Amino acid sequence: MSNTKAPPPAAFPRRWGALVFIGLAQLMLMLDATVVNIALPSMQGDLAISDGDRQWIITAYTLAFGGLLLLGGRIADYTGRKRAFLIALVGFTAASALGGAAGNFEMLLIARAAQGAFGALLGPTALSLLTVMFTEPKERAKAFGIWGGIAGAGGAFGLLAGGALTDYLDWRWCLYINIPIALAAAIGGYLMLPGARREGGARFDIPGVLLVTGGLVAIVYGTGRAESDGWGSATIIGLLAGGAVLLAAFAVVETRVAQPLLPLRVVADRTRGSAYLAVAVVGAGMFAAFLFMTYYLQVVKGYSPIRTGVAFLPMTGAVLVSAGGLASRLLPKVAPRLLIVPGMLLGAAGMLWMLRLDPGTSYASGVLVCQLVFGLGAGMIMPVAMNYATHGVDPRDAGVASASVNTSQQVGSSIGIALLNTIATSTTADYLAEHGPNPAIAKLALVEGFGAAGIWAAGILLCGALIVALLMNTPRPGGKAPAATATATAAPADGAEGVEPLPAHT
Repeated sequence: MSNTKAPPPAAFPRRWGALVFIGLAQLMLMLDATVVNIALPSMQGDLAISDGDRQWIITAYTLAFGGLLLLGGRIADYTGRKRAFLIALVGFTAASALGGAAGNFEMLLIARAAQGAFGALLGPTALSLLTVMFTEPKERAKAFGIWGGIAGAGGAFGLLAGGALTDYLDWRWCLYINIPIALAAAIGGYLMLPGARREGGARFDIPGVLLVTGGLVAIVYGTGRAESDGWGSATIIGLLAGGAVLLAAFAVVETRVAQPLLPLRVVADRTRGSAYLAVAVVGAGMFAAFLFMTYYLQVVKGYSPIRTGVAFLPMTGAVLVSAGGLASRLLPKVAPRLLIVPGMLLGAAGMLWMLRLDPGTSYASGVLVCQLVFGLGAGMIMPVAMNYATHGVDPRDAGVASASVNTSQQVGSSIGIALLNTIATSTTADYLAEHGPNPAIAKLALVEGFGAAGIWAAGILLCGALIVALLMNTPRPGGKAPAATATATAAPADGAEGVEPLPAHT
């Protein structure tokens, strides 16, 4: 291990310009996570897709994205982050163009899977670039505040864009919109990003790739099917159990190979482990909030897609204010759990506010309050968790550490949405069975389901807050560690001489 200090800011003189284009890439990924959802009914009607097959438009993307994230992060570490960034953007552009031009369901499915695969390379590559370019604490806090704001607000922007494009143009533009964003990010990245690659030959951990990809695909697919098949079905139990076994085998293999896909030192650190947990928990809560509020606004309140998108703008503003204005200022000054834990408590309060909703509740006293409180909480969590999930990691492992963040969010959101949606639909069905079906009762039943899911979501966030409070004993930057610290600096990677570490507690 080298004890080389972090390079001075001048080592990356164009880092702030590069951040603009890295942020564009992240915005595109977050947009794509929600923009297609609103266009789904139009896609289904235009391409004559059956109700049983429509889920695959979403599932094809999430399976490829979630299953290949760790491989994408390691490819970036080995081949060079600038090169991986540009390849991922070009591939995502081509896949989006193919999807927008799709004349049948099969072509659309192939395009969505290709988007997921290139997204699995792009996501961790972009975050690892941020990690190695910004090492000075104040600059790093500002950069991750911007990044966290994009991550938190991108989904809401996707709902707005999806509604506008579907209402005023055509569902195909929900895919075409990626093309100009990706091309702008690719051109800017080519001009601004530092270019280098890891010295020495790359030897991929093939057993690890197969095990972790199989395990993640089984879990993501199993949770996605749980709503339709039921959590107690043999298929779902088999998929989830099989995925857990494959991931356990992956952990064993990683301790025995010379060049592991995911060195266990990356995730066995208390600081990084807590950050991954925080990202998973907020992913589950955030995407569930999008889902339930979207259905409440459109089905219960009768909002159009574009009006629904506009209604989500206050959440976007709350995330940006919290991430860019509050978290980025406090991040260099306080211990991370002093931001993450209050953020989770705010998120729980926002989900509990859904208990106040009924079909007659006004927007201002209902959904708006949920959005503002939850958005403020998410903005306090995301930049801090992403910062500490990668800070202090060996630069040669920055890509796979970044991939672990994305994997946490993907798995957390998949399991969270499947679990919470099952709770909501079950509660709705029970309410209808008890009170009898009619239009007025149907809306009340939906709201009852959303409230029940909100209680569970709040419970998940509260449990996450308790675990982070106990586990993440990391001091503020520059503070004295409560235990022996371990430095994680290493040989240069993509132009970085090393990354000055935070104290790491294992």
